Amino acid sequence: MDAVHFHVRGEGAIIKKAVYVAIGINMDGIRDVLGMWVGENESAKFWLSVLNELRNRGVEDILIACVDGLTGFPNAIEAAFPKTEIQRCIIHQIRNSTRFVSYKDIKALMADLKNVYTAVDEEAALFNLDLFEKKWSSKYPRIAESWRANWVNLSTYFKYQPEMRALIYTTNAIEGFNRQLRKVTKSKTVFPTDDSLLKMLYLAMMDITKKWVGRRKDWGIIHAQLEVYFADRVTAYA
Repeated sequence: MDAVHFHVRGEGAIIKKAVYVAIGINMDGIRDVLGMWVGENESAKFWLSVLNELRNRGVEDILIACVDGLTGFPNAIEAAFPKTEIQRCIIHQIRNSTRFVSYKDIKALMADLKNVYTAVDEEAALFNLDLFEKKWSSKYPRIAESWRANWVNLSTYFKYQPEMRALIYTTNAIEGFNRQLRKVTKSKTVFPTDDSLLKMLYLAMMDITKKWVGRRKDWGIIHAQLEVYFADRVTAYA
C-alpha cells in the first residue's frame, strides 16, 4: 500500500491530492490492483477507511502488508486486520536515514548499513546494527536510533527465505506502478476534479495491468512458506 500525489483544482485553488493505491497478491500468486482512492494529504486515518472498505468488499485476511513509514499506518492496519504482519519498506527507511549524510561519507556508511538489512537472520542484523552504531553514532546518531525505534516492523522479513524476502521487503512493486501512472498523466499538470483524475488513472491502470500475466516469480517456494507460517489461516481460505 502506498500513495501517489497529483494536483486537482478545487474551491478556487490548486490542491495537492493523495491517490491511495493498494495492490495485492492472492494465494494463487496473481497480482491485482485492489483499488485507488482520492483523499487529502496521506494519513493513517484515510488508510483505515480504505482498509475498512476492502474488508467490506470481501477481503477476509491479509497475511503481510508492506508499507512506508507513515506515522500510524501499522495501527490503522491492525485496527482493520489485527493478525496482519507489517513490513516497513526497507528502501524508504534507507532513504530517510541517509538524507543528510555527507557526500564524502555516504559510500562507506551505505556499505555498513547494507550489512544490517542484508544479514542472514535477525540476530546477525542486530549485531551489525551494533557495529554500525559504534562506528557512526558520534557523527550521525539519528540513523541507528531510527532503525532501532522501527525495528519491530523493519525486521519482519528476516524469518523468511530469500524468495519471500524479495516479495515483501520493499514497496517497489507499487512504486513502479505509481511511476507508470505519473508517466501517463505527465501532460496533465492539474486536473479539474477528483473524478477526472480517477477516470484517467483507471484507464491507465487497465493498460498497465494487461501486462500482468501469470503467477509471481518463485510462487511455489513462497506459497510453501506461507503454508507453514500461516497454517491455520491459509488452510481456511484454500
